[in-house]
Amino acid sequence: METVKYALPMSLQPLQLGAANATRPSEIPARKTTLPDIAFHLLLLLCAVAFFAGLVDSIAGGGGLITVPIMLIAGIPPLQTLGTNKVQSLFGAASATIAYARKGHVQLAEQLPMALMAVMGGSLGAALATIVPGQVLQAIMPVLLMTIAIFFAVKPNLNDLDTHRRMTPFTFGLTLVPVIGFYDGVFGPGTGSFFMLAFVTLAGFGMLKATAHTKLLNLGSNFGALIVFASFGAILWKIGLLMGACQFLGAQLGSRLAMRIGAKLIKPLLVIVCVALAVKLLADPANPLRVWLGV
Repeated sequence: METVKYALPMSLQPLQLGAANATRPSEIPARKTTLPDIAFHLLLLLCAVAFFAGLVDSIAGGGGLITVPIMLIAGIPPLQTLGTNKVQSLFGAASATIAYARKGHVQLAEQLPMALMAVMGGSLGAALATIVPGQVLQAIMPVLLMTIAIFFAVKPNLNDLDTHRRMTPFTFGLTLVPVIGFYDGVFGPGTGSFFMLAFVTLAGFGMLKATAHTKLLNLGSNFGALIVFASFGAILWKIGLLMGACQFLGAQLGSRLAMRIGAKLIKPLLVIVCVALAVKLLADPANPLRVWLGV
């Protein structure tokens, strides 16, 4: 049995799990949380889920939509779920990045500055979540995700060929990358979809190239947020590393499928993931959008 002591700062409250009431960190007393032993069959379930999440996430993002609910069902407290999920997500993003880089779809050395901006954005997002209006984020995310799903579903000529670039790499890396990375640290769901949309519409990338670069930036923002979660002791390392190994393998398979099939696989799966994320967020009765609409 593993015991974790921590103070619950608002910067690490699980906004993406439906926390609607904002409480300042100073108002939350430190307390002791004991994690119950996880049965062997639940560990096997977590490993299987991590493998599948790695496969899906390496193609279209949305791996957290799969892993976070199962980790909560397994009895892991929300704070440790978020922190531990960053560990195993890091493995998946690293695995997919390596696979894409080996085939020349992303040049790691050239994209390092952009990845560092994602690291900065992710760490600032996790650290400064107390000043972000969480209710607004929870309300607008389903709308944005559905918009992205409709865009990729109806836009013609989406393929693996690069198109006209509307923003220079320098401007793209200096503005959109840290902003989306910040969102990943403070909230999370749909980060890969936002990176994909930005790469396709503004950087002029084809679907496969956009997917490859999205995983690199996801790796950066995950690492930045992980630093903050680790500093608060909100990570169950054994579970995170075990799931991470499984997600690494799943991401290897997923990235190979994406490279073999290309936009024909990436486009529909991206639409499905965006819709599923939106439905997941709206399924929470505490979602501010549902509250405001009275449904």
